[in-house]
Amino acid sequence: MAAGSNERRTRVPAYWYGDAPIPVSARLLSALYGAVTGLRRKLYSKGWLRRRHPGVPVLVVGNITAGGAGKTPMTIALVERLRSEGWTPGVASRGYGRDDGAGALWIEASTDPRLGGDEPVLIAARTGAKVRVDRDRYAAARALAEAGCDVVICDDGLQHYRLARDIEIEVVDGRRRYGNGQLLPAGPLRELPERASLCDFRVVNIAQVNGGAGFAAGETGFGEWPMRLVADQVQPVLGGRGRKLSAYSGQRVHAVAGIGDPERFFGMLRGFGIAVVPHAFPDHHRYVAADFEFGSQLPVLMTEKDAVKLAGVGEGGFVTEQYYSVPVRTELPEAFWVALLARLGALRTP
Repeated sequence: MAAGSNERRTRVPAYWYGDAPIPVSARLLSALYGAVTGLRRKLYSKGWLRRRHPGVPVLVVGNITAGGAGKTPMTIALVERLRSEGWTPGVASRGYGRDDGAGALWIEASTDPRLGGDEPVLIAARTGAKVRVDRDRYAAARALAEAGCDVVICDDGLQHYRLARDIEIEVVDGRRRYGNGQLLPAGPLRELPERASLCDFRVVNIAQVNGGAGFAAGETGFGEWPMRLVADQVQPVLGGRGRKLSAYSGQRVHAVAGIGDPERFFGMLRGFGIAVVPHAFPDHHRYVAADFEFGSQLPVLMTEKDAVKLAGVGEGGFVTEQYYSVPVRTELPEAFWVALLARLGALRTP
């Protein structure tokens, strides 16, 4: 399938992040959406709908916009840092994109993403932590606590009010922010910015870059913590030794991204001097062989989230040794970790 057709399939409405006029029908639906979600929040805030707590600290990572902002890399960074500080973290997730009939499930690195969801499988593969997917995030959190986890990280759970939480982290796309500031479908917002102001931490994904960039003053607003997704390696999808991403500088590659903002990935590759032939797919896209009929034999570089859905294809499938994933690591200021660990430490049971 040609890259252009993929890009058309993933294009968000022009008025979400631009100056195009918003259709009247979208405005009307947005008003209805706002009334329904506002009522739901009120029912929980008044206690008319019950929140439930699993009995161990709960840290929710989420955003108020539709689409990706860097929540999964943030979740992976939290698991790794908390483990290094003596915690036993577990991850609760809805598992977006998995089969509708799939029930609650423990996720391993080898779990089929169609059953477990691409992001939970990636988290399990990268961290080795206990990962539980369930439509009911409280039930997932409770299962993790019963399995020995002393802190639960809820990936993309800001709007799942049934799960009581102790700390909320909002992750913001630093390039697109809140777009036109309108609720779905007139804009990209799942909730109004006033809701985000209630979160304990606001982390802004400011760039996806080569390593060693550091942080500069003024990169984010007041009360915001800058986050960078850093890439410098590629790993063969079929397994084997990796290599430096810079080895592709000056070369043409097919770049595949089925994430919330594919252009962020493409821009990162271009920053290495790589000539990108972009192939954008919908978030959580399920790949088939026809998606990779590009018409030219070039290396294929893709995000880790896309690669986990191809890792089980094997030598007999369409994936070859020319298919690589581009892992990213999350960098945050040490002051962020000091502040978060202090908040979390106050919740720790003696």
